[in-house]
Amino acid sequence: MSSAPRCPHCRHFVYLDMLTCPNCEAELAYHFVTRQFVGVRAGRAMIDDANWYTCSNRAWECNWLVREDAPAGRCFSCRLTRTSPPANDTIALEKLAKTERSKRRLIIQLVDLGLPIRPWYFAPGGLGFDLLSSLSSGKRVMIGHANGIVTIDLAETLDDRREALRVKLGEPYRTMLGHLRHEVGHYYQNVLVTDDATWARCREIFGDERASYKDALKRHYSQGAPEGWHTSFISEYATMHPWEDFAETFAHYLHITGTLSTAAAIGIRLDAAVTNLRDTDVVPLLSYGDQPIQQLLGDWDWMSRAFNRINRSMGFGDLYPFEISTPAKHKLAFMHDLVTHAPLTIDEQVAIALVAEEERA
Repeated sequence: MSSAPRCPHCRHFVYLDMLTCPNCEAELAYHFVTRQFVGVRAGRAMIDDANWYTCSNRAWECNWLVREDAPAGRCFSCRLTRTSPPANDTIALEKLAKTERSKRRLIIQLVDLGLPIRPWYFAPGGLGFDLLSSLSSGKRVMIGHANGIVTIDLAETLDDRREALRVKLGEPYRTMLGHLRHEVGHYYQNVLVTDDATWARCREIFGDERASYKDALKRHYSQGAPEGWHTSFISEYATMHPWEDFAETFAHYLHITGTLSTAAAIGIRLDAAVTNLRDTDVVPLLSYGDQPIQQLLGDWDWMSRAFNRINRSMGFGDLYPFEISTPAKHKLAFMHDLVTHAPLTIDEQVAIALVAEEERA
């Protein structure tokens, strides 16, 4: 994230999801446009001579602001949610709050990368989220993507349920943010890969996505990943079908760039003068948009090793429990090229959001 959040009153560090400062207890809200926290009184803040109000979902832990002339009282991130549990399902809404927290982090990163976000209510195929609870309905909720809409099962906010699924499926990593990053990767494949030449290159790298998904799904869950999969793929799930390989690679691109950006924002670096691990410093960047993929992956190789050592010193598993093979690096290079060659500025992103709001009104 490019944000380095601090309380506007006491300058204490605050996390992106906080509603109040843990140091001075001031009421805070997050201004998406400037990536800054501001103080609020009576649910209102004045920013650049304009009134902004707290999101109507603040009671459910949303700390974003809404401009005064917006057509609804919900912030941009909350309006991207097409379907959510009914108002009387408070248990599901508690789980929704945790998922929305991850979604807001995702939205910030997508905008920082310059990836276009056209809402579901602005145009057919636009990005939207159906956030449902299998525990409330008693019906199975399939996590997935279809025509711009990402479906998430809120039940996976429960640590024991998510961990049980992780173990059952043999996954080294399973989080709500990971689900969101993966599923939005399906959306961006159709947004970013548009011309024949790019599709041809995409199929050369990931395989032909026109192959039967139903057959691939059946084969994957009956036979598992092929032997030696790690030499060509970023994860076992990526082996199932070219669509999943693309989405998994996209998710890992977000994992890597998001973690490096956060490290840069808080000043984490590897000082070669105090370690015998390497001869030169490793200084993460807020953005790798103008850097070659070799720089991005080189920095990540060393930083991920450091993060893994820190995790192990606390008795946890690796922060990044994956090995990136040479073929997987080529796939990440393709992703880097896609993302960095058609970026929108933050001003352009905000303009899209405002136009979408006006159209909806």
